[in-house]
Amino acid sequence: MKGRHHAPFRGPYPVNRPVLRALGRDPLQLLRLGAWSVAETAPALVVGLAVARAIDEGFAAGRPATGFAWLAVLGGAWLVAAVGARQVVLAVASIVEPFREDLLHHVVEGTLRRSASAGRGPGTAAVARSNLQVELARDALASVITVVRSFVFTAVSVVLGLATLIPQVLVLVLPPFAAGLGLFLLSLPALVRRQRDFIVADERTAESFAAMAGGLRDIAACRAGGRVAASVGHRVVEQAGAARALARVTALRTVSLTVGGRLPALLILVGTPWLLRQGAGAGVILGALVYVTQSLAPALGNLVQGLGMSGVRLRVALERILRSSGPPRPVAGLRSPSGAGVELDGVTFAYGPHAEPVISGLDLYVPDGDHIAVVGPSGIGKSTLAALVTGVLPPDAGRVLVGGVPAGLVVPAGRVLIPQESYILRGSLLENLTYLAPAPRRAVDDAVAAVGLTALVARLGGYSAEIHAGLLSPAERQLVALARAYLSPARLMILDEATCHLDPVAEARAEEAFTRRGGTLVVVAHRLTSALRARRILVMDGTSVRLGGHEELLASCPLYADLAGHWNPSDAQELVP
Repeated sequence: MKGRHHAPFRGPYPVNRPVLRALGRDPLQLLRLGAWSVAETAPALVVGLAVARAIDEGFAAGRPATGFAWLAVLGGAWLVAAVGARQVVLAVASIVEPFREDLLHHVVEGTLRRSASAGRGPGTAAVARSNLQVELARDALASVITVVRSFVFTAVSVVLGLATLIPQVLVLVLPPFAAGLGLFLLSLPALVRRQRDFIVADERTAESFAAMAGGLRDIAACRAGGRVAASVGHRVVEQAGAARALARVTALRTVSLTVGGRLPALLILVGTPWLLRQGAGAGVILGALVYVTQSLAPALGNLVQGLGMSGVRLRVALERILRSSGPPRPVAGLRSPSGAGVELDGVTFAYGPHAEPVISGLDLYVPDGDHIAVVGPSGIGKSTLAALVTGVLPPDAGRVLVGGVPAGLVVPAGRVLIPQESYILRGSLLENLTYLAPAPRRAVDDAVAAVGLTALVARLGGYSAEIHAGLLSPAERQLVALARAYLSPARLMILDEATCHLDPVAEARAEEAFTRRGGTLVVVAHRLTSALRARRILVMDGTSVRLGGHEELLASCPLYADLAGHWNPSDAQELVP
């Protein structure tokens, strides 16, 4: 199977590799971007020529119609540029969005890999911070692509325009422009280092102030004001030093802009007598100045600003993503469970040290091969229970065992959790289906038929069809995830309202497929019909749990009887709080 972008960035990984992969993923997109960039920079090609011809051949020669015609040509170029600008944005998005998905895939996989190795659930705060870095990297890459592309096409257009207007003027424009550009490129590595140091120092200062503000009462009580002030002051001094170092390097940027963007215009003015002797008219002189001041200098300024800021932010964000989400150190302890039975012994869990427990002192035994449904009002802890069983969340007290192994130490292939909103990878349908485990074509066909995915495969045109989340409906995304789980070797399946987007018929088909598949099935029920299909039903009401069959619970559990009383079998109504 040919993968396109799902291989994670393993081991020591150069920070420029994700960018190169994004740029080289689809050469046709680069060609499309280049073609529309030509259209967008059309004014840079004709602006000076149009102004020169409008003056020399039109207004100065007493032919205003010719002058207005040349100005109309310039206006048409701006219309073409407007269309091109829109297409450029779309082309850039087609490059940076897959780049973002690659990074997100890397972050999530790296976090899960490390948490599994450490025998604990993934840190949601760490994932959220990494996701923020991914968004920053995506935006920075879009900015870098935009400014570099604009600079290259604008510079080429200006050179062609000046050569058409009067080639001799290139002697006055190109040397200082090249010198300014070279000076900036030479200073760029130092600028990157200083900008990165300043960003890090600024974040440390902000963290210090936030920590101080959150602990003012304790600081006062412990009379630690002097020590805290010294610590925060040290961060401020570090930031000030980083800012001064950045300012010194930034001065070189200002020099490069002066040399490359302003000096050419000055040389054209100084060299006007020489240009006149070469046959240039007033319009040609003005056109050359327009080329330099309205196209070349702004393009250089945007390049300096874009690479100096967005380029640095892109590098810093990628360094943090690849460092924080890289491969974990091998950690001993992961074990394969001896079966798919689940045992909870005195389990308590709360979302925070001072929060009320969501689950308190829970004892539960689900034998290998059992099929239970979990029901209860919204927010009562059903999804928390699912996360505890899969090891995503560690219990505050008690223990959770899967096949005799602590849930947090079960090998990833030992269990699968399917949430309400499943993730679809950008790639082929077959890559999505076999992501958890490779499978032969016959097994894939059986899984697709079992969960009811056949119609989608036909609509897409087969397993090789390229898919992404936006191409599929919520129900189709869940069916893909269900088939993916069906193909995995896991004996324990937890469906956390995984069928909430399916209609009752499709839901029944999917759940019955997992029942026939074998293993232990835990279903957080979205409809009461899911409970009726289970062998046993676990009712959660926040203070206690009840486990039993449908008829038994109707007679002995008021909450379940109340939930069942709100259910109308004729319309397959969902469970209500």
